[in-house]
Amino acid sequence: MTTTALSLLAFVPLVLAAVLLVGLNWPAKRAMPVVFLVAALIGVTAWGMSFNRVVASSLQGLILTGSILWIIFGAILLLNTLKHSGAITAIRGGFANISPDRRVQVIIVAWLFGCFIEGASGFGTPAAVVAPLLMALGFPALGAVMLGMLVQSTPVSFGAVGTPIVVGVTGGLDKAGITERLIANGSDWDVFFRLITSEVAITHAIIGVLMPLFMCIMMTRFFGQKKSWMEGMSIAPFAIFAGLAFVLPYAAAGIFLGPEFPSMVGALVGLLIVIPAAKSGFLIPRDTWDFAEPKEWPVAWMGNIEMKLESLTNTKPMSIGMAWLPYVLLAGLLVLSRVNADVKEFFTTFLAFGWNNILGETGISGDIQLLFLPGGIMVLVVLATFLLQRMKVGAMTAAISESSKTLLGAGFVLIFTIPMVRILINSDVNLANLPSMPRAMAELVSSSVGSIYPFFAPSVGALGAFIAGSNTVSNLMMAQFQFDTAHLIGVSGAMLVASQAVGAAAGNMIAIHNVVAASATVGMLGREGQVIRMTIIPTIYYLIMTGLITVIAVYVTGISDPMMGLTGVAP
Repeated sequence: MTTTALSLLAFVPLVLAAVLLVGLNWPAKRAMPVVFLVAALIGVTAWGMSFNRVVASSLQGLILTGSILWIIFGAILLLNTLKHSGAITAIRGGFANISPDRRVQVIIVAWLFGCFIEGASGFGTPAAVVAPLLMALGFPALGAVMLGMLVQSTPVSFGAVGTPIVVGVTGGLDKAGITERLIANGSDWDVFFRLITSEVAITHAIIGVLMPLFMCIMMTRFFGQKKSWMEGMSIAPFAIFAGLAFVLPYAAAGIFLGPEFPSMVGALVGLLIVIPAAKSGFLIPRDTWDFAEPKEWPVAWMGNIEMKLESLTNTKPMSIGMAWLPYVLLAGLLVLSRVNADVKEFFTTFLAFGWNNILGETGISGDIQLLFLPGGIMVLVVLATFLLQRMKVGAMTAAISESSKTLLGAGFVLIFTIPMVRILINSDVNLANLPSMPRAMAELVSSSVGSIYPFFAPSVGALGAFIAGSNTVSNLMMAQFQFDTAHLIGVSGAMLVASQAVGAAAGNMIAIHNVVAASATVGMLGREGQVIRMTIIPTIYYLIMTGLITVIAVYVTGISDPMMGLTGVAP
């Protein structure tokens, strides 16, 4: 079989997933077992993976599945706890005091608060936190998931305190070899790394300024009574103002502080600016937009987690400060556990379990850190909420019971989705001496388009994120490939690596297991294809804009880096 044919074969699991989920509208619980079996068959036959390696990869995927389910459980449990304590009722009232306009609520809750959670935690947590919170505020479940997924864009490259850049880019590049050549050219790794970080931040800032507006117009188009794009456009001045309030401090933090804090800094500054502006009515249109009455919503919009807050008569009125305190604790613990070295060591080692070289397969390992994962932190916040909000034992028991039932549906889907991903990624060790399936896909793309490849570089990053559901993993898989390709066509490697990171962030909006995880938190499993059909719109916008910026940077402005002109970089 030719190299081209093999590369096309590597695309089959992804194409099959797209056809079944989006084209045929199969639920993920039906589609993903089929896709898993096809990926395993291709790995064993065409790629020559050993059966033992396929099984080890699947076990690695199951360990990762456990981590994701733990995050989902924590998010659902926190929501249900706040529902039964009466906090959600107070939060809803608080947002009505800021603005009853759902478009304003989306910008503040989904965009700015979601960006902060992404910066502090990452790994799909924003959608898992934002989607149920929006539903609790009166949004339809399907809309809440869509909006939660759109948060997985601009802040993602600097999510989890910069993990996609600090771990993904650094780990994905041949740091030792590049450093040696940089020193020979009178530069060093820190300069090169800061350049990549700055280019990622600037690219995201240019594109991300319109994401709050995208969220508004997609909400009014898909979930409004009039199905109108223009109802979203009417809030454009305020949405763009909110976008600037986030991206300007975000870009400044990326350029001057490094990759750890742009998303958190941008979100905090944005909240401090946008909330007072919203309360004063600054740039907000006179018309107030809302959904139709819930009884008029299509069944397809609904999840199976009910938020009948008025039926919770055993709760007492609560102050808005006390109602929001759990989320303040959540944000604080997420930051503390990622920034403070001593706290991080405790959180990462206590209640942590791992399996190295699974089934004797070198390089295939898995671990689960129950306390360090956002799920563990959310469970700690739940315990604190139980005490601080003086909940009754019966209310807490009901919250745990409801959360456990919701978790079961997500588990079945993810036990096939993530093992499939790990088979693709771990296919680099094989009897056929082939690169991994994701890399084979990327090489086919680059060889097909030649010198215009920089336009497609972000799409390669998005492909990696679509496969793995992670910006970090996409960067680990593809960063060196992007760097080598840049060297071959004579353009800036730093810029193409930055384009890779931005594209990988955009790919999170359509990553299958992120959609499954977010859907599970609102009890809406089985409609993942509907979500992807909507989120593909801003994903395409993001990738086209990133591609254009990359082409302009390397061919029009002639952007350079310390590695350009050096020989011996490509393998």
